[in-house]
Amino acid sequence: MPRTRRKRTVDTPSLDNPDLYVNRELSQLAFNRRVFEQARDPATPLIERLRFLCISCSNLDEFFEVRVAGILHQIQYGAAYGTADGLAPSEVLSRISADAHTLVGEQYELLNGTILPALASEGIRFLRRGEWSDAQDRWITRYFTEQLLPIVTPIRLDPVHPFPSILNKSLNFIVSLTGEDAFGQAGGMAVVQAPRALPRLIRLPAEAGDAENDFVFLSSIIHARVGDLFPGMELTACHQFRVTRNSELFVDAEDVDDLMRALVGELPSRRYGDEVRLEVADNCPDEMVDYLVRQFGLSGEMVFRVNGPVNLHRLMALPDLVERPDLKYPPFTPGFPARVGPPTRIFEAIAAGDVLLHHPFQSFAPVLEFVQQAAADPDVLAIKQTLYRTGAESSLVDALVAAARAGKEVTVCVELRARFDEEANISLAEELQEAGAHVVYGVVGYKTHAKMLLVVRREGEKLRRYVHLGTGNYHARTTRAYTDFGLLTADPEIGQDVHEVFMQLTGLGRASRLTRLLQSPFTLHDRMLEYIDEEARRAADGKPARIIAKMNALIEPKIIRALYRASQAGVEIDLIVRGACALRPGVSAVSENIRVRSIVGRFLEHTRVFCFENGGAPRLFCASADWMNRNLFQRVETCFPILDDALRARVVEEGLMPYLDDNTHAWRLDPDGLYHRAEHGGETAVSAQHTLLEKLSGESPGPGGAGKT
Repeated sequence: MPRTRRKRTVDTPSLDNPDLYVNRELSQLAFNRRVFEQARDPATPLIERLRFLCISCSNLDEFFEVRVAGILHQIQYGAAYGTADGLAPSEVLSRISADAHTLVGEQYELLNGTILPALASEGIRFLRRGEWSDAQDRWITRYFTEQLLPIVTPIRLDPVHPFPSILNKSLNFIVSLTGEDAFGQAGGMAVVQAPRALPRLIRLPAEAGDAENDFVFLSSIIHARVGDLFPGMELTACHQFRVTRNSELFVDAEDVDDLMRALVGELPSRRYGDEVRLEVADNCPDEMVDYLVRQFGLSGEMVFRVNGPVNLHRLMALPDLVERPDLKYPPFTPGFPARVGPPTRIFEAIAAGDVLLHHPFQSFAPVLEFVQQAAADPDVLAIKQTLYRTGAESSLVDALVAAARAGKEVTVCVELRARFDEEANISLAEELQEAGAHVVYGVVGYKTHAKMLLVVRREGEKLRRYVHLGTGNYHARTTRAYTDFGLLTADPEIGQDVHEVFMQLTGLGRASRLTRLLQSPFTLHDRMLEYIDEEARRAADGKPARIIAKMNALIEPKIIRALYRASQAGVEIDLIVRGACALRPGVSAVSENIRVRSIVGRFLEHTRVFCFENGGAPRLFCASADWMNRNLFQRVETCFPILDDALRARVVEEGLMPYLDDNTHAWRLDPDGLYHRAEHGGETAVSAQHTLLEKLSGESPGPGGAGKT
């Protein structure tokens, strides 16, 4: 891995200088810009362009629900704000507002000017009210009368009808009317809330026209017939709006007797948290917008006027409604490492040597098979697992239930506070408890984010531990969409370490010294600093020194300062950071030897890999943790070594090097904190994800970087 080093210059600024750090919130918003650019890219298949647009909108929702809500809270209560970049919360909020308004404007411009016309040319139409044929208008009127009218409740606004509670991210209409109602009351304003039970995107049936893929928005139907809700009154204005609310749950685990019961009681409040953003139709009169702003207590910079549906994320339903494979990424079949290809006796395969799985290019099925065979194997005595996100229906959870019902000792640590999965995790915890499994919720004050699965099996006179460790969740759907590494091993020292971590999660006692694993909040941060500093010492002594690290986010200041010092000493550092990155690369006398790139492509990059040159005997780890404060200090995380030489080489060859060579989906972070797309110019185009699909799925990749079935 050695590269030519650039020497440290004489004058070096203080590493505490705020100018050396990028604000986390602004960096996260910049990541969402990169996601949006996938929607703008003509090389992306058309329906996938729409999907990326929807993802960028959904990401922005969560950004406001969590990150912006936190900033508003700091401003409101004057909370301490000690980030390394030195920006005050009010300044961050203003810059977020400016960047977000620009992004939202471009989202709707792309939708209206490019994506919708392109879809229409392919026979996939979203019909506006002025485009409905007589047959379509009759069907829509009947749909409104039969499906909407019986369940919608208009709310007039006056002293005895106060402004209603508006559900987080729901579709609503502000309406003005003239005339007199049944009681002789003069017209005024009203609010109409769209029923949550109905889809936001509705396919028009054959009886309403010849086209197979004609759709209409629920908002258009309501807008067209809203006057029917106010008989005898004259409708003078009707405009859609949507409010985004603070969605953080405030449950102090130290102050409650039962975390599950506390969360069940707290979840409804997420729907009606403090308001953080208002989206409203761009043609809504100023006086109506001002009225809504007053109702929600928002400042003008948190108001977004939009030219189209106020919730573009609802268009995410389209890819599943339209059978047009020519407009989507070609499907692919994940591959299998030879020893665990179906059918296989999974315990024999793992006992023969460690198995590395690289998702989604390789199948998640061996992990599921691991649990299912453990549940059915009479020699298996115990199964222990952490669950952070699994999805509503999980074959893996079904296997754990079967194992518990079969009388095996099943222990599951369910993280109830996995954001936006709390309700699903409460449900699966109850299901496991009913089956007889031991269910715990982790450690008070810490989220359990580690991905661990431990099986204890009797083999002759001895008990043997089999382990799965991963960088990603035990979630069947995300294993087809996220890049992650998983390790299946029977290594006794790793098995003992995983056992010790489970003992921490379920019992009492001081943390034991682990032999192989690094763990947050105990050893991971210190070891990472130690390994970075060791590379710096080697470089200072004129020896080869290099660090390559891949993660989702890089925020923690001490890690960043250590990387700066290593760069100054001459260590060549390549960082592949998908999302927020507070480090500024390429700064003279500080980070000249550091390069940062972000890969945004078909799959969500989710692997965490840390590789240190270590004098020619590389240290290589995969982890559940990013280099963020929360992962290093506020969560239970695991960072595991790849011990087998061949597998270690695979992680480098598959998980690092292709991403450094990528010139198709890569973005380069410059010293000014801005990202620029990597250009391949006259060179051969290289896509890491395309290359890995071709190599690991065993198929020839088709257009868009996917393999064909």
